[in-house]
Amino acid sequence: MQTITIIQAKAVEHKGEDRILLKFKYDTKMQQELHRHFGARYSSTHKCWHIAASPRILQQIEAHFGNTIAIDAPAKVEPFLTKSKEKETPCALNHMQEEDLPETKYTGPLSKTISKRLPPLNEGHLPKIEALRTWMLSRRYSVSTIKTYIEGLILFLRYMAEKPIEAINNEDLLDFDRNYILAHHLSPSFQNQVINAVKLFFARIELRSLHLERVFRPKRAKVLPNVLSKEEVKAILEALNNSKHRCMLSLIYSCGLRCGELLNLKPNDLDTNRGLVIVRMGKGRKDRIVPLSPKIHELLKSYSSVYPSVDYLFEGQKAGEKYDERSLQQVLKKAVNIAGISKPVTLHWLRHSYATHLLESGTDLRYIQELLGHRSSKTTEIYTHVSRSMIQSIVSPFDTL
Repeated sequence: MQTITIIQAKAVEHKGEDRILLKFKYDTKMQQELHRHFGARYSSTHKCWHIAASPRILQQIEAHFGNTIAIDAPAKVEPFLTKSKEKETPCALNHMQEEDLPETKYTGPLSKTISKRLPPLNEGHLPKIEALRTWMLSRRYSVSTIKTYIEGLILFLRYMAEKPIEAINNEDLLDFDRNYILAHHLSPSFQNQVINAVKLFFARIELRSLHLERVFRPKRAKVLPNVLSKEEVKAILEALNNSKHRCMLSLIYSCGLRCGELLNLKPNDLDTNRGLVIVRMGKGRKDRIVPLSPKIHELLKSYSSVYPSVDYLFEGQKAGEKYDERSLQQVLKKAVNIAGISKPVTLHWLRHSYATHLLESGTDLRYIQELLGHRSSKTTEIYTHVSRSMIQSIVSPFDTL
């Protein structure tokens, strides 16, 4: 199971230069990566590694390490990260001005939220944060969920820096919700993620419960799934010359797979005799089977003759290691550009398109639910709202006037 390293960032002036100190648990590989890719150096004075201060350096580090790290960047880093005159995208590593903060909306991973004007994390809290991470690992939470919860907990504990954890109560959580989350107009999804993280921490690590009945918990927004037309999907797939890349995106669309499910596939998960793909331990830790298209079968045979697999069906540069999710996202982005599609297409759009196209071709909604691995039929019913054939079959009463 992949672990998450908490990196504490602190801005200092070291030997006449603006530098950012990076404190983290000893990790030889991470030290080598920081040195090789970001020019990090070790300071015997500060007893930690440090890098040159620049507006996007921490954002670049997070992008490089992905879900394996959680960066805690207090407001002290801000003067060094905002020296550049160029306008930057708001994130936890590049803070906005206070007057701009109320307009901020959370639209991505927790690491992209604003943690402005908060004191640094008390290092004495690190063992308890690590205890939560260990507990979540033992319960087989996904790496991305662990990262989100850890960063949410860090944000709350920084807000409560002046109060011992043992003394934190329901009123403190209400205060955080009212005077930080709501006052800064942060999104409902962000609000729910942080509150869930705090709730889990106190229930499993502090062994006491915070009563959340009085905390405003917004309803989940009902957002329609983004869907591509069959012509757009075909254009994207035909834009790929690399057989491996075409095979990966084609399998996502033809089987309605999530990105992680695709990358976790192993050669034995393909039952070519029965024409099935076995998706093991999908979302919710559930196995399911989906039909394997004959066209995909032929594509896979061509692919395997060029790219023999060791452990995973789709492996990265090193044999035995699965393909990197960020690399696959870049493959899709390139294909979308070549296809001349201006929409902000993501890998999950292919899964949505698969479900919608099945519905439009007459497949029963119950079967689509099973193929997608949805626990509730209500989740699958959302595709009825974007099915072109179903919507176009409705006759407006205006036409009968």
